[in-house]
Amino acid sequence: MLINPWDRGSDDEWRDWLSTRDFGVLAANGPDGTAPILVPTQFVYQGGDEVVLHLARPNPVWAAIEANPRLTLAVTDDYAFVPGPWRAPADTPPEDGVPTTYYASVHLVCTAEPVDDPAAKAALLDRQTAHFQPDVPHRPIVPGQPPFGRMLSAIRGLRLHIEEVRPKFKYDDKKTTDFQAAVAEELLLRDRPADPGARAQLLRRRAARLAEPGDCPVEH
Repeated sequence: MLINPWDRGSDDEWRDWLSTRDFGVLAANGPDGTAPILVPTQFVYQGGDEVVLHLARPNPVWAAIEANPRLTLAVTDDYAFVPGPWRAPADTPPEDGVPTTYYASVHLVCTAEPVDDPAAKAALLDRQTAHFQPDVPHRPIVPGQPPFGRMLSAIRGLRLHIEEVRPKFKYDDKKTTDFQAAVAEELLLRDRPADPGARAQLLRRRAARLAEPGDCPVEH
């Protein structure tokens, strides 16, 4: 993923953003030179340098992890297509404007640690359940005991130890803050399903720039 200097997210920024998201794509190198294996999956990130999740035992990603435990979890959200006329400079016909797409994407390069101990798997699943259904009662999982303990053999837990982070927040920070405000207004008026999230990130990035004197480049 290309990350231009003006799109790079800070450590605090990506951690705050990721803490409110829990679905991404796990990417592992295919064994023996085959195509990469991509696994859409829920996960739990609660700060620090660890992500936890679980997958079905037959999932082909396990063979890939055994061959190479280094993999990437990619999380992308808050995206919106920005039409060319919205980005055309004042002295340029609207139809000559260059379109783009806004989005936030955080790639976690990790080392995978499979979890097979029944008690450890049960604790991992309890942690996930507490995250995904905090307002719904759930019975703690006890290995070997109903209703869920006997199902543990069908899954494997996975801890991802974060070693490198590639955070990108692409919201036209190379443009002026006035330009960003104008695009934010267009997103508000268009109001497609994904537009509010993109607009919120755009305005957040803009506010951060305004809080730093001298960090408002000229339009180009």
